[in-house]
Amino acid sequence: MAGNTYGQLFRITTFGESHGPAIGVIIDGCPAGLEFDPTFLQAELARRRPGQSALVTQRKEPDTAEILSGLFEGKTTGTPISIVIRNTNQKSKDYSHIATQYRPSHADYTYDAKYGHRDYRGGGRSSARETASRVAAAAFAKTLLATAGVHVQGFVERVGDITLSTWPKELSAETIESNPVRAATKEIAELMETRIREVRKAGDTIGGTVGCRVTGVPAGWGEPAFDKLHAELGKAMLSINACQGFEYGSGFAGTHMLGSEHNDAFETVEGKVRTKTNKSGGIQGGISNGMPIEFRAAFKPVATIMQDQDSIDADGNPVTVEGKGRHDPCVLPRAVPIVEAMAALVLADFMLRHRSSKV
Repeated sequence: MAGNTYGQLFRITTFGESHGPAIGVIIDGCPAGLEFDPTFLQAELARRRPGQSALVTQRKEPDTAEILSGLFEGKTTGTPISIVIRNTNQKSKDYSHIATQYRPSHADYTYDAKYGHRDYRGGGRSSARETASRVAAAAFAKTLLATAGVHVQGFVERVGDITLSTWPKELSAETIESNPVRAATKEIAELMETRIREVRKAGDTIGGTVGCRVTGVPAGWGEPAFDKLHAELGKAMLSINACQGFEYGSGFAGTHMLGSEHNDAFETVEGKVRTKTNKSGGIQGGISNGMPIEFRAAFKPVATIMQDQDSIDADGNPVTVEGKGRHDPCVLPRAVPIVEAMAALVLADFMLRHRSSKV
């Protein structure tokens, strides 16, 4: 199976399955001498872990990370960093009924079509459980970015039709983390939570969007052709389970504007170049321009619903897939730290690449 490695200079390779003994990640290219606090890694994993509220899957995983290499006396050594997270709460028997059945909108059929064999226990490698490895790796990426004053902040922007119409000028991590939805304001969080509870009670699921703002990125990060900064961010977001779309800056809304309305005029403020507006989302020509990088990732409703659905089995026979198991009614609250993680991994890589771009 290819495609398990991401990044050029700051590279990660994840491994493991949902119901295997463990999942984990190898980080290669993290500079030596970076001071790192393992408690930060554990705190990041706690934001993504299952069972953290009534709005998410009730699989109980402590997600305790073991750093096996690459860290000595509180600093990175420059050698590969290996992290293992043991799976402790597998209930494989919950999936025995779909051993030969294809769940609607899941990766069951496509994995069979590609490999001729699949791990049906919780989706195996296609499970969102794999994303814990990304969040673990991103704890190091975020620590590296912090040395350059870069901060990544995600939040739930929309759940179904309930949306935050205007992003706050300043996003408060305290406010976002104080509500189970991870919405940017308490008022919209209450509406979103009510909607998710309604959907869960009906045995259904709901999607929406996660917004993300990155501050502190200087002008010059990115590449001008195939590795454009926004292209890599888009690829990173679309690699997350259930992510259906990506847009940055004005996004699709910008297509309704005239050029005279959309252009970001430059100005100098206190000796620094900036733009009066930020419809470019902090990126122009595939390279950061020093303004906040703003984007959103769209997530579909979780494919597993607590309702019976018509499908077929591996032999093509009609079957009824039973709606049961432990699943999120809405992936968005747990997607926030994952979106942040992928953004941090992209930016850490470009940070290192920028260092080698000029004398």
